[in-house]
Formats: sequence, C-alpha cells, structure tokens
Amino acid sequence: MDRKKILFVAEAVTLAHVGRPLALAQMLDRQRYDVHLACAPGYEVFFKGSNVHHWTLNSIASAQFLAALARGKPVYDAATLAQYVLDDLRLLQAVRPDVVVGDFRLSLSVSARLAQVPYVGVINAYWSPYVAQRYRVPAIALSRLLPIPLADTLFNLVRPAAFALHSMPLNRVRRAYQLPSLGHDLRRIYTDADYILYADTPEMFPAHDLPVTHSYLGPVMWSPPTGLPSWWDALPRGRDIVYVTLGSSGQGALLPKVLQALAPLPLTVIAATAGNSDPGLLPDNAHVANYLPGELAAQRARLVICNGGSPTSQQALAAGVPVLGIAGNLDQYLNMDGVLRTGAGALLRSDRLTARQVSTATLRLLEAPAAHDAAQRVAQQFQRYDAGARLSGVLAQILWR
Repeated sequence: MDRKKILFVAEAVTLAHVGRPLALAQMLDRQRYDVHLACAPGYEVFFKGSNVHHWTLNSIASAQFLAALARGKPVYDAATLAQYVLDDLRLLQAVRPDVVVGDFRLSLSVSARLAQVPYVGVINAYWSPYVAQRYRVPAIALSRLLPIPLADTLFNLVRPAAFALHSMPLNRVRRAYQLPSLGHDLRRIYTDADYILYADTPEMFPAHDLPVTHSYLGPVMWSPPTGLPSWWDALPRGRDIVYVTLGSSGQGALLPKVLQALAPLPLTVIAATAGNSDPGLLPDNAHVANYLPGELAAQRARLVICNGGSPTSQQALAAGVPVLGIAGNLDQYLNMDGVLRTGAGALLRSDRLTARQVSTATLRLLEAPAAHDAAQRVAQQFQRYDAGARLSGVLAQILWR
C-alpha cells in the first residue's frame, strides 16, 4: 500500500496549538502515512525526535493574539486571513497532501477547498454549536469595570453580536472566493471543515444532534521533549506536591503571585514558566524550570494549578488529579466549565486574583476527597479513548472509502 501524505497545520498563536497537532502527528503509523507539520518559526526545538517533516508557515504573533483576546476584539482581520489563504495555498502546492489536518488555522476553510484537499479540523468540543455551554465573562474591560454578576449578564446579552463581529473577517474572505457565508455564529467559523474532531470526551462535553462528520478524539496530550531538571529527584519526601504551570496564554505574569501564595503552605511546588516570565525570588518550597514534562509532573502531584486551558487540565485529569484553573480568556472559562461539572476542580478569575484565594482554594482541593474521587472517575473515562486510533479511523474513512 502506498503511504498517504498527511499535512498537519498548526496556528502557532499559543504552544497548545502546536503541541496538539504534533502529538497527533506522532501517533500515526509511519508505514501507512508520510507525516508533515507546518507552523510558525520558533518552535523547532519541540520537533526533536518527532520523525515529522517540518514546514514553516507564518502565524500572527502570540502577543498580538493575546492582546486581541484581552480587548475582546476579533483576533484576525480580513486582510490577515486573505494572506493566510495565499500562504496556505503555497504550502499545499509544495506538500501536495492527501489530507490536511488543521488546528485553529481558520483560513483552511477557504484554502483547503480551493486546493480540493480533504480538510479535517481539530477543535475543543466546547466550541461546537452542538455542545451546550455556559458563558462567563472573560477577563476583558467589562469584567474590570463592573461587578462580575452584572458583567456576566451584560456579556451574555452582547455575546451573539460579538460572535457575529468575530465571524465577519472569514466570511468576507470566503465571499471573495465565491464561497458561501458561514453565518454569524463564531462556533460555525471554528468548526467549518469536511470532518471535525473534538479533542475532548462526550462525558465532559456532551453533544446533541451531532453530524456524522463530527466525532470525539478523546484527550490529546503532549509534553515538550525536555529533560528533567536537576532538582526532580531531590524533592523532599512526605509532603504534597502541587504542579503549577500558567502556560503561554496570558496568565504567566501571575506566576510570582501564585508561588508567593503557596509559600507558607506545608507542600512542595514544582512549576514551569513555559518560557513566559521571571518567577522572581523563589520561595523555599518552590522548584522552577522553563519547561517540565507535563504528564509526569501531573502524575507526581496531588493538585495541578494552571490557566484552565484544556492541555494541562487534561494532563491533570488523566492522572486522576484535581485542577485549580486560573482562567482569563473565554476558551479557558469554557474548558473549566466542563471540569467544574465533573466536580474535579475549582475556578478562579485571573483578573480578580488574590493570594488568599489561591491558598484557600489549594488547601480546599488538597483536603477534599470528593475532588480526588471525581478526578479519578474522569481518568477512567479518558482511558476509553485512543486519540491516535480514532484519528487513523477518520483518515482511513477519507482515504480508502
């Protein structure tokens, strides 16, 4: 059988959108698939040992992406997406894949269709129009100016109009290529592909009336290929370990505050900065590295403190460990809504964070058997899903039907 060429395209606005397609790429059988991955420069170190052909494809800067989220503004304008389409087409012409798999590369809604390449989109289930969600006001100006209950009410009133505004740039580019509008619901923009794969479980994010072209992969976990720090095997014994990583999605600046909040507590902290911030003067109970193997760190911990995003939350829950999410953007709030429904975690707001909140929530989760039992139940659910096998099944359905 001839090997089929699979191209993964990562919109490298955060490390998560690079790590997830890289993890999926590494799961594919090399006897059946010739695997390629394109992303922006600066992530080459993460391809070490991956056996994946690496292509360079520009994305907007992470700082630009995060600034737009913080302002509640559309991340992309039509001109940016139009340039993305041209860049995509050049890439597709160079690689000539049998299937393209995109992670938040919205321009593939146009370019893959123009190139007539089957397009598989990977997205979290909480962005699906078929999954009911509770929307909380994220850390935007509205939440800083008003009491949160009032800000929540106003946010939910204006959210449909905001989603429509965020949908306009891609619809404008689609119109230029005589493709039909996707409407005014941002969730339709995010889930426009020939096939959609949710990097979640239906137990956490149940769907209704799901099309046959939409399915669940289960959790997709990835850790950076980094060695263990020198302190890894010298941690004190007999104390609870808390793993802290606030990721690359905006909350990294809160790391010093979190470490100081945990300093008086009788526990050991292991923390990863994700290359994002100076943790300041380290408390005696804190051990810090730029990157840590997240799955191993979660397995060693009794609590994981993160930004509430799905990558680290899934690592924690897969290890049967509760999650304390310090959420900022809407994606993180939506993910934490699923975590909260399981009973396996707690949520704090990044824009209202105090040291007392961190220490109180940490002690409560460490001492709560119910949270640990809930996390263990989620871990058992996760074990039923093999993301690599499910992806391979979808690719086989496309390629050999």
